[in-house]
Amino acid sequence: MSVAKDSVNYSRGYRRRVVITGVGAVTAQGRSAEAVWQACKSGCTAIDTVTAFDVSDFPTRIAAEIKEWDPAPFFQSRKDARRVDRFVQFAVAASRMAVDDAGLEITDANRDSIGVFVGSGIGGLATIEEQHKVLLDRGPGRISPFLIPGIICNMGAGMVSIELGARGPNSCVTTACTTGTNNIGDAVDAIRYGRADIMIAGGAEASITPLSLAGFAAARTMSTANEDPARASRPFDLKRDGFVMGEGAGVLILEELNGALARGARIYAEITGYGMSGDAYHITGQPPDGNGAIRCMRAALADAEMAPTSVDYINAHGTSTQVNDKTETLAIKEVFGEHASHVAISSTKSMTAHLIGAAGAIEAVLCTLTIRDGVVAPTINYENPDPECDLDYVPNVARKSDVGVVMSNSFGFGGHNASLIFSRDYVA
Repeated sequence: MSVAKDSVNYSRGYRRRVVITGVGAVTAQGRSAEAVWQACKSGCTAIDTVTAFDVSDFPTRIAAEIKEWDPAPFFQSRKDARRVDRFVQFAVAASRMAVDDAGLEITDANRDSIGVFVGSGIGGLATIEEQHKVLLDRGPGRISPFLIPGIICNMGAGMVSIELGARGPNSCVTTACTTGTNNIGDAVDAIRYGRADIMIAGGAEASITPLSLAGFAAARTMSTANEDPARASRPFDLKRDGFVMGEGAGVLILEELNGALARGARIYAEITGYGMSGDAYHITGQPPDGNGAIRCMRAALADAEMAPTSVDYINAHGTSTQVNDKTETLAIKEVFGEHASHVAISSTKSMTAHLIGAAGAIEAVLCTLTIRDGVVAPTINYENPDPECDLDYVPNVARKSDVGVVMSNSFGFGGHNASLIFSRDYVA
């Protein structure tokens, strides 16, 4: 896509404008943003029985695993790749792909103005479980010196910076299922207010482990449709029975508009709105009236200076749990009024599964490509309408649509809410 320079409003008041110039992703559906997007447009999922460990005694035995994963091509050395947790490997891989997609060269001339905000909701849980077994079986003297660097959530951002040489602002927000969205939104603000010119932003997660699977199952939040994995994630469907866990990473390259234009970058879209709120209600549940989600979406619209009727598509949080889907539907109706019945809504978690701290990030990648292609990915497995979920969820088949403005929602344990707004308003 090209940008019509004479039509560009180069700033909104005192804020610099922020555009997306690169995308990177790795999930069970594919090892690139394009592969994941093509799978979603086709309504394909990679949810299956877990193979990484014995799940015969688990209530939930399904997930979207990344199989036969080799991180070495994305690192400076194979040794470096082996020393870090799986979530860090995903973070580095998606970041390198996004940088390549943006045609961005990180050099001594620009590296101090390129930052990294890549978060994780859970961090290196696989490393914790593995090393705890070493402690019990072989004693404290056999614990790896890489244990602590391997498990802390910020090491995704840290290793992306190290591997790619980006020396600007470096941080990691951890807000459960809202992590990816918060890291992208905070990166937008870092550029808006001059802390950086370019940001590598997103989320990564690798929490398909025995302890995690057992823990989420104990909380009764996961699907137990083990006999039919591909149909287990069914957001907004009357017979939904919980989310399905996935793993992977999603990363965006964000740039200040003038800089992107100056280097002739291909621009996918602009991020025009970012909103946040806290529920102050419950450690895992949402308030029944959806007021946290309502305030969050309204904050994003206000930040974008947009009316609700401007939004063409909502990528819903849509986890496939009874409470979340009903509450999000209620909140959308309150925010969008009559327009709620006319806006397309889908949950790509029906296909990617729920990537926890990477969920909002992979969904941001998909929202970006929605604008590029003018195609809305479907909510698959939508077969039994729920009277309390009665909006247009783009059931089962992708839809061609002239999408100019997209909202993406993320809501996390602890009452964390975040929404982003993506806009195509100046792209020719």
